[in-house]
Amino acid sequence: MKKNNVYLSKIALLLITAAMFVISCGSDDTKLVINSNQSDPAPKEALRVAIEQFKSENPKIEVTLNEYDHEAYKTAIRTWLPGDPPDVVYWFAGNRMNTFVKRDLFADVSDVWQDNGLYEKMSSTKDSLTVDGKQYGVPFSYYHWGVYYRKDIFDKLGIAVPKTWDEYLAACEKLKSNGVTPVTIGTKFLWTAAGWFDYLNLRINGLAFHIDLMEGRVAYTDDRVKEVFKTWGEFIRKDYYLKDHSSYSWQEAQKFLYDGRAAMYLIGNFIVPGFPENLQSSMSYFQFPIINTNVGVFEDAPTDTLHIPSKAKNKVAAKKFLSFMAQAEVQTAYNEELKQIPPNKEASTLAGDPFLEAGLSVLSTADGTAQFYDRDSDPDMAKEGMKGFQEFMIDPSRSDDILTRLEAARERVYGSL
Repeated sequence: MKKNNVYLSKIALLLITAAMFVISCGSDDTKLVINSNQSDPAPKEALRVAIEQFKSENPKIEVTLNEYDHEAYKTAIRTWLPGDPPDVVYWFAGNRMNTFVKRDLFADVSDVWQDNGLYEKMSSTKDSLTVDGKQYGVPFSYYHWGVYYRKDIFDKLGIAVPKTWDEYLAACEKLKSNGVTPVTIGTKFLWTAAGWFDYLNLRINGLAFHIDLMEGRVAYTDDRVKEVFKTWGEFIRKDYYLKDHSSYSWQEAQKFLYDGRAAMYLIGNFIVPGFPENLQSSMSYFQFPIINTNVGVFEDAPTDTLHIPSKAKNKVAAKKFLSFMAQAEVQTAYNEELKQIPPNKEASTLAGDPFLEAGLSVLSTADGTAQFYDRDSDPDMAKEGMKGFQEFMIDPSRSDDILTRLEAARERVYGSL
């Protein structure tokens, strides 16, 4: 009887251990919960089509999709991940990802890269998704930034596409003198102001300095940062920006471009799907102008990504979805809808799209790329930095006070130099 009890105890222990192993591995492949920030019309439709295809290929998996507004998503994800997360989340590469990896909130998906041959197919984005030799996400889209402008207004006023900063300033002055706001922008949600800081810093000081600043190795009171603010301040004082820009979101600021009251917008290629039908032939693009000829030409190329939370319940199904979204044909279709660039080198871009062709040319000839200010910086630093940039665009006379405050924030986040 005693031997039977021991035998039964061993069996029970084995069963419990096996059950715990199944739970810990997240082995359920019949359910999949996805939280998405793809709330604008084009990406929302692209995701809908992709999920329908995934479901047709995996009919046993029940997919639940939760969609959120961009800004609300950025806050909410910090609550989901340490609590009761979904199985897949949309997010960003670079430091924005690293922040969650360091807190053990994103799962290692190196096996997805290995099993799908992504080290070669996704080589251009691998570094931005790698921490200590392991990959923690899969990219599905990336895009270029630059100046989107009204070609018809430029042609009417005899303005050539500016290549240098002096030519750009001359173009802005001619537009202003003819009653056209040179640059539209909406800084209500702050990040658009960071695009201007990125490009000015990249063009004046270069990528290595920019990344050192992003990672807290340089003071915001450094003379090289002050030089960026000096150049920027001169631009602001000439009234080349849309008035009351802090009252508008980036979407709301587009209307000034479309009705001809403004001529240019420094923004990412995600703006293109929103171009009105009647302006398709009037819209064009040029690379942000060169400021310092002794500095290489560097670009912002933000990468949008998919991740599996460490506490996800259904990791098997989640990895199937990441593998699906990494496929060349899926990325081709997805990015055709978004009018962006697929990271998978075997995918195709939208044939004949002038904006994607220009973007591919810009990124393929760039001396290096950054993610974006709020993706390359620690989130707490990025929040303070972008607040400072918006404040500076409203009142450039506060330059010294803003930089001093940003340096205090850098010390809190990264420590003293």
